[in-house]
This record gives sequence, C-alpha cells and structure tokens, in this order.
Amino acid sequence: MDSEQSAPGMQTWKLTLAYDGSDYHGWQVQPGLPTIQGELQAALDRVTGEAPLPQGSGRTDAGVHALGQVASFALTAPIPEENLVRAVNRTLPGAIRILEARIMPQSFHARHATVAKTYEYRVLLDPTGHWNGCSPFVARYVHAFPWRMDRAALHAAARCFAGEHDFTSFAATDPDLAERTRDVDQSEDGMAGTAGAVRTIFSSEWCEDAVEGGTLLVYRVRGNGFLHHMVRNLVGTMIDVGRGQIRVEEIPGILAARSRPSAGPTAPARGLFLHSVEYGPEFD
Repeated sequence: MDSEQSAPGMQTWKLTLAYDGSDYHGWQVQPGLPTIQGELQAALDRVTGEAPLPQGSGRTDAGVHALGQVASFALTAPIPEENLVRAVNRTLPGAIRILEARIMPQSFHARHATVAKTYEYRVLLDPTGHWNGCSPFVARYVHAFPWRMDRAALHAAARCFAGEHDFTSFAATDPDLAERTRDVDQSEDGMAGTAGAVRTIFSSEWCEDAVEGGTLLVYRVRGNGFLHHMVRNLVGTMIDVGRGQIRVEEIPGILAARSRPSAGPTAPARGLFLHSVEYGPEFD
C-alpha cells in the first residue's frame, strides 16, 4: 500500500514501533542489507502469509533510532489488533518492537497524513574525552563531545530555528538525493504542504540531565517537516556555536545563504531519535 486506497476486503493498519537502528541500514528496504522496513515486511509475511511493504512516516537513515515511528499497510487477514502485536513481536528481531497496532480508515497513510514530527538528539558532554564511567547503554546512543560547551549560546542558537524558514543550508547534499526522494518532495519526511526547503519549526530547545559519565544534553525539535539530514545538520551547527566556532548572530545569515557549506558539520547518526509522529483529529 502506498498512496492508493486499500482494495475492497482489506483493512488499513497503523503500527507504532520503536527500534535501535545501530545495526540497520536505515528504514528503507535495500537488496541484501538489513533494514527496518525489510524486517517488518518479512515478519508480517511469516505471521499472516501476506507481505505488504509498510510505508513509514519517514525514512530514517542508517544508525538512526526511533521511539515512535509509524507505519501503515493493508492486510486481508482478519486478525485482532492485540494478536497482531504479540505475533509480529515474537518473530521480529529484538532491536525492533511494535508498541501499538490499530485498524484505521482506508484514507490513512503513515507518511501523507502526517501533520507534525518530533526528533530528539542526544549529546554526552564528556570532559575526559574517553567516556570514562559512561555506561555502555548510554554510549551507544549519544554523540560524545569532549570539549567545553557554552550552554547559554547553545540555547540561544536553538531559538533561532523556531518559526518558518528556508532550511536549504541544513539539507543534505547527497548526489543520489534526487533519486531517493523523487516521490517525497525532496524531503526525508514527504509530508504534505512542505514544498521546497521551507519548513515550520514549532519548537526548538535543549534540555540537560546528569548521567553516568557526564552531562546529557538533549535537543528536541518539533516541526511540520524535515529535510534529509536536517536535524543532524542543525545539531552540528549548534555544537559549533557552543564551542565558539560560530557566533549565534551568524545563524540568520546561514539560513539566508541557502548554502550547505555555510552551516556546520553533520552530527553522527547514533545520537538521533525519531521521537513521535502526529496526525490530524480525523485519525485520533
């Protein structure tokens, strides 16, 4: 199932799932490589005898995680929602878990119906530079940063991205981007109403907490759409602000430049989580 409606006698399903993307080559199925979409399709086939290709709310990259990814597909099998969760989780790898399954109206599509998303990026401030004392259950999911960080500058930088902006300076410049996203409006999300590189960011902020081995900084951003690598590029730029290599006052100029080289580096994939996906009231 993609943009077309389900055939008569089929039910449209919505799955909410979480996954550790460390050992996967992203969401989108790729021949010969382990992917989240591929594992989910194979698990559905083993349980129901049907192999729909689940359509995700967005295509997370290799090494990116999800706390609340959403997928949709159609099945003819008349299986109760709770039974589908239990059966598919039994056959999925341990790094992928279905949190909820719901039968939806035929018009529902995990990608096209999205109205907002929230991403989260985790940075571990480790003054030793060696992750001394850092739990292995933290180290796998953070970007460890060994330099001093100006927290006030970091918070000020995050506020600069709230509102509607052209985020071309923060979009990936992959040579195969046009091919990979030709049907999703040049974006990682493919969300309706996000033409070109203009996106609206509803909230953009950092919070922090003490953890084993250092201080955990968490960047949370909620918007109506995100370009490919956009969150990781925002984080890489803000880290450069925090370490004094870019001034907060330069950010409006970086946005106006609409040029990827004018912004900071791309932060590593392992610190990024798709936190949650929102839909309109008709799909509540």
